[in-house]
Amino acid sequence: MDRLSLKAEERKILGKKVKKLRQDGQLPGHVFGKGVESESVCVDGKTFLKTFKEAGETGLIDLKIGAEKVRPVMVRGVQYDPVSGEPIHIDFYQVNLSEKVKVPVPLVLIGEQPESVKLGETIVLQTLNEIEVEALPTDLVEKIEVDISSLQNIDDAITVGQLQFDKDKLTIQVPGEEIVVKLAPAVTAEMEKLLEEQAAEAAAVAAETGAEETEAGAVPAEGEVPVEGEVAEQKTEAGEQESTEESSAE
Repeated sequence: MDRLSLKAEERKILGKKVKKLRQDGQLPGHVFGKGVESESVCVDGKTFLKTFKEAGETGLIDLKIGAEKVRPVMVRGVQYDPVSGEPIHIDFYQVNLSEKVKVPVPLVLIGEQPESVKLGETIVLQTLNEIEVEALPTDLVEKIEVDISSLQNIDDAITVGQLQFDKDKLTIQVPGEEIVVKLAPAVTAEMEKLLEEQAAEAAAVAAETGAEETEAGAVPAEGEVPVEGEVAEQKTEAGEQESTEESSAE
């Protein structure tokens, strides 16, 4: 990866007063490292974002502090404002160029997808999005590409051991048999079982609802005409009531 550079200035403003720096377009930062003296710095916000976009968390940056000092660093962390989403602080980690470091490197899929994916029969399932590597800071790479053109049949997979990279410079910290990406059915067996269960539940609910409606239909609702047997029964009840009323009157 190409070495990038970023201009910085020593920062005397600390604590809550750094708010004024941000208002002026400056981002406060902190440089630290193993066996090195920590230092507070500030950088131009727009320039940092442009550099960070190129370097990511694996790129080596020459942090030029003032007119003379240059510290080889990597961006170890960026803090963001929870409301605006804008960066508010940067952690720069100074590295020893002769000492290996461990960092996560993104895995990027390349190559043409199989026809079955285009037809909606299968999906390309990426189970690893990044992988930890160990290397000298100057040997680190921005990403490792994974060519998926070889995936043709269901369960075809690419493992960590099949990744293409410079094995003399990078040491992968993940077992070689671990799967990076595989070709899977668009609807898995687990999903089919779930869909079947959901369909069975829906059918049971529909059957129960239908039974309740049938039972409720046996009693005429207000304004409905009763069936023939019910008419006769109602007439009998009415006759009995009239007979009782006549007896009481006598």
